[in-house]
Amino acid sequence: MKVFKFLCALVLGVSFVACSQSKTSSELKSLTPSKAEIDSVSYYLGISMGAQLYGMDWGDLNYTKMMKGIKDFVNAKGDYRDADFFDQFELNPNEGNEKINAYLQKRMTIVSEGNKIKGEKYLADNAKKAGVQTTDSGLQYKIVEAGNDVKPSVSDTVWVKYKGTTIDGKVFDQTSEDGDPVMFRLDSVIPGWSEGLQLIGEGGKIELVIPSVLAYGETGQQTIEPNSVLCFEVELTKVGKVAPVEEAIEAE
Repeated sequence: MKVFKFLCALVLGVSFVACSQSKTSSELKSLTPSKAEIDSVSYYLGISMGAQLYGMDWGDLNYTKMMKGIKDFVNAKGDYRDADFFDQFELNPNEGNEKINAYLQKRMTIVSEGNKIKGEKYLADNAKKAGVQTTDSGLQYKIVEAGNDVKPSVSDTVWVKYKGTTIDGKVFDQTSEDGDPVMFRLDSVIPGWSEGLQLIGEGGKIELVIPSVLAYGETGQQTIEPNSVLCFEVELTKVGKVAPVEEAIEAE
């Protein structure tokens, strides 16, 4: 991880300075960091701290307060292991983890429930569009091209090209337009894909609108938020049928 490497370099640098031979006063003065160096290091430390916040839904943080907390700790007096060390802070750092976790839980609930409301409305509106059909599971689909008679079953391997977006149109995953199709077993993907791809044959194209319960549910995944309805445009280029058990035995 790059941030880890940066911190290691920082520690090694400090160790090097500590182990080097004593300098004269004039030599020490020449080594005094310039304003530009101080500004650069300050920025790099900010990046290092920002890396710890990146990717989590913190909302609109008060960075002025954050800087105050950093300065208060850096300028604190005494040993942090002493019982009264934290008395000099505006807020008790011992309560920090509890407060941070409670805050993040609120943020997660807001995002999750908000996506649920937006997703339900989107599904209701999409169901009314021409050509859109809804299965018993809640999967919505529109067949653009039916393809041939070779349709996959859940245990088959498929080759596909696709684009996945959120309901607001943000692309979160897609295959290269000029590249080869990707391959996977149909029982190794989210339920909405497994069900949807069985509705078309080789050469077919389908549009899928997948409710969150058939996708990544209440937990989400990486860049996909909790309770997200997902939209896919999929082209099924090839189906690799699994040989029946009796055929496999005869082949052996």
